[in-house]
Amino acid sequence: MTVEVNGIAHIQLTVNDPERGIPFWESLCHFLQMKTLIRNEDTVYCIGSRTGILVRGVPGDKPVAAFDQDQPGLHHFCFRARSVADVDAIYAFVKDELKARIIHGPELGEHFAPGYYSILFEDPDGIRVEFNYVPGQGHFGARGRLGPGGQGPADRYGDDGLTNV
Repeated sequence: MTVEVNGIAHIQLTVNDPERGIPFWESLCHFLQMKTLIRNEDTVYCIGSRTGILVRGVPGDKPVAAFDQDQPGLHHFCFRARSVADVDAIYAFVKDELKARIIHGPELGEHFAPGYYSILFEDPDGIRVEFNYVPGQGHFGARGRLGPGGQGPADRYGDDGLTNV
């Protein structure tokens, strides 16, 4: 027996500096039409848009550490947008309003999936967040690796996208 899940219910992040991180995340969540459910000096939890994001400060008895996406744990996470225009609007907001560190602005990444369009940025702690839009069925569609007549699973992934040896 297998089970198909219905997305991710929530993501919880820990930030070094809640005075910077909490307003950043709360503003981003509000832009994404999410509502604040919990808010205090070291925590914010926003829900809506079929997910939840909880952000809290590092507990006082724990050492502060820089985020390193190449260490065990979170590398980055990616939200699905509903359109190219939504990706562009999110990009403008995180660049102009949140002053986020932009890793890459809106770009087409056909080497990842047919029609893949995305942005990538960092929060104040360097946690990487991506927003993408993939039209239609993506990899399960007619042009996708897992669609009818597709190449099947890739051997590798990286800056060049999905590749086979």
